[in-house]
Amino acid sequence: MNQLFNLDGKVAVITGGTSGIGAAAAERMAKAGATVVIAGRKNAIEFAERIGGIFVKTDVSDENSVRNLMAVANDLCGKIDIVVNCAGVNRGYNTLLESEKEDFDFNFNVNTMGVVYGIKHATQYMSQGGSIVNVASAAGVQGVPYLAPYVSSKWAVLGITKTAALELGEQNIRVNAICPTSVDTPMARAEGGEPQLRMEHKAVPLGRIAEPEEVAAIIHFLAAPDCAFVNGQTIGVDGGFTAGMSINAYNSLAAE
Repeated sequence: MNQLFNLDGKVAVITGGTSGIGAAAAERMAKAGATVVIAGRKNAIEFAERIGGIFVKTDVSDENSVRNLMAVANDLCGKIDIVVNCAGVNRGYNTLLESEKEDFDFNFNVNTMGVVYGIKHATQYMSQGGSIVNVASAAGVQGVPYLAPYVSSKWAVLGITKTAALELGEQNIRVNAICPTSVDTPMARAEGGEPQLRMEHKAVPLGRIAEPEEVAAIIHFLAAPDCAFVNGQTIGVDGGFTAGMSINAYNSLAAE
């Protein structure tokens, strides 16, 4: 790979690294020279071996599981330079007034506390500084009807990101977040299938949803030493979705 954004000698821990955005980030970083530690609930030993990485079974909603992940990564690799908090879920499609506490708990335990645990237990092994990238969502910068548990859990990630950036900056640890819109991942297809994806295509000004590799490219960008002065930022990877209503959506409304 080009010397720009080279990760030779770096150790990257990626939660949610067994599929979708996380897997794309793992593969890209491995190609850039990093030793990649992939964490997830489902077995991904073969994938990890194929890219020259390591798999550690992890449940990010369990603090002890994340603590173990970071300790194993440090024991096997001697340090941690990069953390990508990518594990995420979306449960509870309902109005806010009809939402259940269990759905808020489920989303927050993974989407929010998983990020907190990742930051908390990785930093002790980042004595040389490094980069933490939190995968939030375009839903974390605006409201989305019927998704209050998910939306609020992703808004919280942005607050955690900025707070961590302020607190860890003196240790030369940068903390940033990305906010992708809909991405063509197994999770997205399981949630809404083709009809939902077609609808989301119309909502994005570029006329399509993102590929995992396109989001992984921004994660790589933020993780690399080339971006050593980027800290506490939120970067949209949304095809213009949060800029406003797409022409397709506008024309559809105008035609009614």
